[in-house]
Amino acid sequence: MGRPVVHFEIIGTDPARLRGYYGELFGWDFDTSGPVSDQVSEPGEYGFTETDTIPGGVGGGAGFEGHVVFYAGVPDVAAALAEAERLGGTRRMGPDRVPGRDLVVAHFTDPEGNLVGLAGPA
Repeated sequence: MGRPVVHFEIIGTDPARLRGYYGELFGWDFDTSGPVSDQVSEPGEYGFTETDTIPGGVGGGAGFEGHVVFYAGVPDVAAALAEAERLGGTRRMGPDRVPGRDLVVAHFTDPEGNLVGLAGPA
């Protein structure tokens, strides 16, 4: 088995907006009181979050290029994708059933254009 994913990061030019978006979309809470490298985010703009599986963080600021890497597990990919769009995201792919598996995936971009994956049961 390979090394597990242990952290995810979402960086953008308006981190407060992104924290609000992901907080509403996935029910995540953020703690911006922890320190973070100034090469990762402006001070006080990086919000750490603990999920049931993988801890992560959302941060950045005016001088940071947006990027994201993660798949969020959801019980209903189509419903989560529709909600992502309702909140200002843009559908990029799916929902699409993975051939030979009971897995559905989709991609969307958040309000800053970061590509995000959704995965759930078929």
